[in-house]
Order: sequence, then C-alpha cells, then structure tokens
Amino acid sequence: MFIDQVNIEVVAGNGGKGMVAFRREKYVPKGGPSGGNGGKGGSIIFRGSLNKTTLLDLKYNKIIKADSGENGKAKDMFGKDALDIIIEVPLGTVVKNLETGEVIADITKENQEVVIAKGGKGGRGNAAFATSKNPAPKIFEAGERGETKNISLELKLLADAGLVGLPNVGKSTIISALSKSRPKIADYPFTTLIPNLGVVEAKDCRSFVLADLPGLIEGASLGAGLGHDFLRHIERNSVLLFLIPADSDNHKKELDILINELEQYNPELLNKQFVIAISKSDMLDEELKAAIEKEMPADIPHLFISSLTNSGLVELKDLLWKILNTPVE
Repeated sequence: MFIDQVNIEVVAGNGGKGMVAFRREKYVPKGGPSGGNGGKGGSIIFRGSLNKTTLLDLKYNKIIKADSGENGKAKDMFGKDALDIIIEVPLGTVVKNLETGEVIADITKENQEVVIAKGGKGGRGNAAFATSKNPAPKIFEAGERGETKNISLELKLLADAGLVGLPNVGKSTIISALSKSRPKIADYPFTTLIPNLGVVEAKDCRSFVLADLPGLIEGASLGAGLGHDFLRHIERNSVLLFLIPADSDNHKKELDILINELEQYNPELLNKQFVIAISKSDMLDEELKAAIEKEMPADIPHLFISSLTNSGLVELKDLLWKILNTPVE
C-alpha cells in the first residue's frame, strides 16, 4: 500500500523537576543544599531514510509520544535525560504544522535529521540556587513542558523527470521500456495507482530518475480522480514529459487538458521544462506524423516514440539528459 499523506500528533517529553534536598551527614549539622536537576524530556526527531518509500508506518500510529525526563534526586544527583524518539521517513517528506501551515521540515537527504518537537529542559534543583546570601534555598524549578504539535506529512517523490498523461496512455509501458522498472501494466484506466520510479541509463553510464505517475484527468486540480495525490509528486520534477498516444482523438486538446490542470493546481509548474512524446508512433506513417507535428507547440520539444519497436527511445533518453544538465537561464 502506498501512503503519501498522513496527519499525526507529536508530543515531546517534559523536563524532570528539580529536587529540594539537604545533606544529612553525621558530623555536618548544617549541611548545604543537595537537590539535583531534572533530566531533559525526549524530543521527536525525523530522519531521512532510503529504506522507506511510503508513510504507511505512521498511518496507524497517530500519536508519537516521548518520555519525560527523570526528576532530580538528593545528593546532587541529576535525573536521567529521556531518550529521543527517531522516526525514519522517506526522502521527499514535507512536514507542516497543521495549525499554522508552516513548513517545519523538507527532508530530502539520507540521514538528514530534523527535530520536529523539542523535549522540555529539566528544572534546576535547590543546589543550583545556593548563594552567599541564601546558602540553604528551598526553591526549585519544574521542568519545561515538551512541545506538542499536530502535523501533516506529505511525500513528494524525488525524481528528475515525471511522466504526465491521461489515464491508460501507456506511461507504465514507456517507463518499463526506458528503465529497469517493472510497473504493473494493464489495459484499463488508473492501472498506476501509486507512483513508480525508474532509473534510466543514458550514454556513458549516465543515469537519471524518471517517475511514472498516476494518470491525470480533467478536474484533477480540484481533487477529481487521483487529483492532488498525483499533482503533489510533480512539484519536485525538473522536467515534465507529456505522453500523448498517437491514436488520441485530439492531440492538441489532450495536451491543453494536461497543461491546464497543472496551471490550476500551481501556476509555478508552468516554469518547468516540458517535453512531449507521441507514443505508439509505429501506428503512424509520415503523413500522419506531419499532421500531428503541426498541432504541437513550437516552443516545446517533441519526439515520436514506440515501445513496441523501440524507435525514438534512445533519442528521448538523450534529450531528457541534455535538458536536465543544461543550466536554466
């Protein structure tokens, strides 16, 4: 099961209380203060991990709570700090505060650690308050409260390029032909219900990551179909590869639908690099190819490809690699 969005509550531990105590030594009738400090409460920490691919573990763990620090003790003994709780999350996880909308963390690197909820500081015992004017204080501090936050986690796939197309246009077939990925392939809409990543090997042992994303439909920007579950993943892709099948009833209209949904969801997506691939081109003769070319925007590069005959696939790999490695002006 692919889970890419969950809401949870994180509760850091409170700091332990400081202790009020005095020395009780046989030959020291007026022993000084000896109350120790309390320990620190445990924090909630998220760590990026390549071993995690979904947020499924957190779907069934709605509250993550750390222990409080131990109270201070007599004889100047400090309470123990509580252990931090470290939760591994997939790379590409964005953590937001549900109440403020603030982005707390964007975890994109392996072993990147972010404190999501900070544990409370331990309180001081009375030994810490001793002065020349007050050598035997009877005061102490309660430990600080740990942070409590209601947060959302969204997984946005980290891929160099993303395949964009209507349902059942052959995206899974193309990513299978371009990479070593073996996604589920069938002849019905929404075969791809979860994103698939494939590593595409270009020339000279070069490679890049291509994401096969669930099909985009009209109204997706409003949540129709797989809606936002699809659209959030393309926000990180540097290049968007629009896949339009040769047997489409209207190639231009299909492209317009895709671009419009991106714009409605987030206009900044239109600033990305676009490439158009006309799939199933083995069905076309030169006259039909020329007719389709006239429908394509002049400012977006396009190619004719076929996973059946492998035509155009090497050229597509090279084009994507070139765009990915050309600095944006």
